[in-house]
Order: sequence, then C-alpha cells, then structure tokens
Amino acid sequence: MHRPGSMETIDEVVPAPADLGNTLIGVPEGSDIDLNVRLESVVDGILVTGETTVDVHGECSLCLDPIDFEMSATIQELFVFEKAPEGGPEDEVDEQYAVDGDSIDLEPALRDAVILQLPFQPVCSDTCQGLCSECGVRLEDNPGHHHEVLDPRWSALAGLLAADTEN
Repeated sequence: MHRPGSMETIDEVVPAPADLGNTLIGVPEGSDIDLNVRLESVVDGILVTGETTVDVHGECSLCLDPIDFEMSATIQELFVFEKAPEGGPEDEVDEQYAVDGDSIDLEPALRDAVILQLPFQPVCSDTCQGLCSECGVRLEDNPGHHHEVLDPRWSALAGLLAADTEN
C-alpha cells in the first residue's frame, strides 16, 4: 500500500468495541458492525473511505423507554505515513491518524464516525412528552395528566376565599 494508486476494498462484519456511544445511547459491545471501506494509497498515506452500519440501543432521554434502530455512518480519514512534526500546531498533531508499519487501526476513526452520528438527546418519537416531573407518570399514556400547583405566596388569599364562600 506504499505505492500511490493502489487500492484495496474491505467488506467485513466485525464485533463492536467497548464504550462505542454515550450514557444514553450507543452500540452494544460485541454486536455486529458491518464495515464496507476502501483503502487507497496516496502520496501522504492511506485514504480510508466507506460506510459502516451498526445496531444502536439506548433509552429515550424524556421517557426512558428503550430505543433500538440501525444507523449508518460515513468514514473518510487519511492515515499518514509520517505524522506532523511535534513543533507544529497542537490540534494538527493530535488529530492525525498514522500508519503503523503495514497496518492501520480503524477503531479510532470508526469510533469518531459513529459517535458523531448518535443523537445527543435521543427520543423514542418526535411527539414524546416524557414523564411528569411531579409523580413520574408517562405523559404519552395519560395526556390530560396534571397537578394543581398553588403558589405558596397566595395561600393566605385562598383561605379568605374559602371563608367568603361559607357566608
């Protein structure tokens, strides 16, 4: 792969690494990742382009119901033969992927592609109303649910109103 212009295609199913997601949603460890990528040798390194498909599992951020769906993420990263020199911009050095001998580690690039596609606050549906903040009732099941909350500053006036209705 050190000759510019050479190309190889990888179409494999690999197990998902640990912690591929965030606290609410992610790819379960060991589940199948369908990886379809093309490795192209260019002058500076190996260009990896392709797509991955994963099964996502998590819970709704509003009502805590389980969420399961299939998601695709696009990968396009350059794995350089030689990293930028240490004296350069810090961001440039940290964000480069490198070819290690004759191999590349796709996991960091795969992790970046998948995690960036995951919803920040996943919901089970666009119309999910969540849970009641007072008692925890699922508002989707009980749309008329509410609690009468009286402002304690008006409690003295409520006593006057009750006394007036008795007379």
